[in-house]
Amino acid sequence: MNTDSPAQAPNCMRCRHHLITYDTHFPYACQALGFRSRRQPSRDVLENSGMICQWFEPRQARP
Repeated sequence: MNTDSPAQAPNCMRCRHHLITYDTHFPYACQALGFRSRRQPSRDVLENSGMICQWFEPRQARP
C-alpha cells in the first residue's frame, strides 16, 4: 500500500536533512532548505507551496 499521497507530507524525522534545534520557539529545522519551524518542516513546505517536499532523502540505517 502506497502511503505517499499528494496531500501527505513526508515524515521529517526520517529525513537526513532534519535537525532538532535548541530554540524552544522553533525546535525543528531543515538543513536543505535552511529554515526553522515550530512544526515538521515538510508541513510548512506543503502548506506554502502546495507540493510535497522535494528535498526529502531517507536517513541511512544505523549499523
